[in-house]
Amino acid sequence: MSKLVKSLLPLALFFIVVGFLFKGLYLDPHEVPSPLVGKPAPLFNAPVLAETGKKFSSEEMKGKVWLLNVWASWCGACREEHPVLMDMSKISEIQLYGLDYKDTDAEAQDVLKTAGNPYKLVATDMDGRIGIDYGVYGVPETYLIDKSGVIRYKQIGPITKELLYTKILPMVKELQR
Repeated sequence: MSKLVKSLLPLALFFIVVGFLFKGLYLDPHEVPSPLVGKPAPLFNAPVLAETGKKFSSEEMKGKVWLLNVWASWCGACREEHPVLMDMSKISEIQLYGLDYKDTDAEAQDVLKTAGNPYKLVATDMDGRIGIDYGVYGVPETYLIDKSGVIRYKQIGPITKELLYTKILPMVKELQR
């Protein structure tokens, strides 16, 4: 290799790295690609919040389009999202189920009693194993699951009204056809 090429090689590598970093400035951190989108949702069987002895199995949802919202009482962003979930619960096309993540039943029940319960049912994931299967990075996260049990969309972070009406509701209606 010539001296010129050897001296320009570090400079070229520097510009390549800077290019990747610059591109990263324009990526949305809420759109972390999930390897589960397009794949079957992990199956689970979990206790139901505030219903001693009752279990909820994700298998029960086969044939339905539904959303699984992973949340916790200790999560500030979940509280920010909660009013949107309350609005969402009034939309007949949307079947919203909750997964209380790494939380105590008492604290979760307290939040739902105070702020309202938007969920058809809340399953509990006290040890976080279901969250691990779903690839939960942090709460809130929401998964849109189709009639075949395949994850079609994953929202990382709070759902906004805009996201609900421009993306989630149209996807739900399309999947219900």
